[in-house]
Amino acid sequence: MNSSTSSLRRKVAREAALLLYTLQEKEFKQAKERAARNLGLRILPTNLEVAEELDLIADEYEGESRWKRLIRMRKEALEIMEILKDFHPRLIGSVWRGTANKNSDIDIVVFSQNSRPVIKALSTKGFKIADIEKISVMEDGTSSQVLHIFLNLPSGDKVEIAVRSEEDLTKEERCEIYGDLKKGLNIAQLKNVLKKNPLQRFIPKGKIRK
Repeated sequence: MNSSTSSLRRKVAREAALLLYTLQEKEFKQAKERAARNLGLRILPTNLEVAEELDLIADEYEGESRWKRLIRMRKEALEIMEILKDFHPRLIGSVWRGTANKNSDIDIVVFSQNSRPVIKALSTKGFKIADIEKISVMEDGTSSQVLHIFLNLPSGDKVEIAVRSEEDLTKEERCEIYGDLKKGLNIAQLKNVLKKNPLQRFIPKGKIRK
């Protein structure tokens, strides 16, 4: 790739990242396509290139507050996961990765054949359910629905808990941005991170600076 093409790809990636950061777009694909149209270009960057620019933008706009928020969100995630310990909870998403910005929510996945005991466990501990929604997901060419539970925390942080079947516990899923397996953190692993390196990132080597 020549330097001119590389420069244009980064320009589109930056525009797409700004669309995501300002919540004008929610999905990488739509953000990239709109960014290219806005700039009159036919070049589409990779999701990773957009993620790199999004990370830089968050640093520029948020500074030190970004890292304080990440630690707080990881602590909040641990509290919720301990309440849901019977359902094999894992912290996933940007709070797991360590790339969270001011628009990020806390993503947790749990495994249960029935969502009712999950909802009961949260309600018993005083968490107010903001919403419950079934979201369609595509896996191996097959569409299925996963129940998502949404919480609003007193801090202002938002939580999204996906309730998957127990059969999915051993399934491996590859990340569309980084290309690695979306392993996440279980309770013991998250405790260890908070104790030893609360700002630790979980990014494949060579992906994103820092």
